[in-house]
Amino acid sequence: MKAPVNHIRLTKLKEGVLQQQDDLIAVEEPLEIRLGYGDVLDRQQQKIAVTMRTPGADLELAVGFLFTEGIIRSNDDVESVKHCTDVGSDDEKGNVVRVEVKPNVKVILKSLERNFYTTSSCGICGKTSIDAIKTTQEYRIPILKGIVTQQTLLNLSSIVISEQTVFAHTGGLHASAIFNVEGKLLLLREDVGRHNALDKIIGEGLLHDKIPLESIILWVSGRASFELIQKAAMAGIMMLVAVGAPSSLAVKLAQETAITLVGFSKNNSFNIYSHPERIKI
Repeated sequence: MKAPVNHIRLTKLKEGVLQQQDDLIAVEEPLEIRLGYGDVLDRQQQKIAVTMRTPGADLELAVGFLFTEGIIRSNDDVESVKHCTDVGSDDEKGNVVRVEVKPNVKVILKSLERNFYTTSSCGICGKTSIDAIKTTQEYRIPILKGIVTQQTLLNLSSIVISEQTVFAHTGGLHASAIFNVEGKLLLLREDVGRHNALDKIIGEGLLHDKIPLESIILWVSGRASFELIQKAAMAGIMMLVAVGAPSSLAVKLAQETAITLVGFSKNNSFNIYSHPERIKI
């Protein structure tokens, strides 16, 4: 596995003095996701996507991406997932993952065209985007009242920060983490891309037959985008807590898919944008 950080030598300005020092930076490399599908006697291979990511949990990222894009529905669809060894250059080694689905799985690649359009958060396709997600969302999210305390939500950020080992050294990564309703950390993933960190979590859940992620709180660094709400909805996640602000389309999608959306979660305050009934007031 490639290291998630690189050692570098840099020049730092401190108190008016330039000085040389060693430092760590987060690695960013492309991951190509390939899909193998079709009849046993007529297997097809399709390059699905290239995403810039931090190496680590690549297999989970690949299946998580395919799941949240609607290409696969469950772990039962997956025949195998592995890094490709028959790639051309050294730069590609470790940076190409192939997911083989079972011969009976009907692959509809047209859904990728839909998601290229709907996850752009361009603002020109709001209703179309939300309607498209609602038709592909397999898991309906129940609303259980008063199951998470305010203090549980306020504690999440400090728990994540204490566990972010790579961020502590580089300051250059986003994180996604999932908790139970009592605030116990279940899984944390870091990546240069917020959507990648979430795909890694969802992919881990899919590979271990934990989807839908029921009674789960999702914490994300940065803002809450339409794309993150989309992925959470696909995985059946009931609550998303973001450090930053949500977009208008993210709020609308959260309302439509029964997700409790919390933003600006800092210190002793947060904003609730949708379905506040799950939080004990």
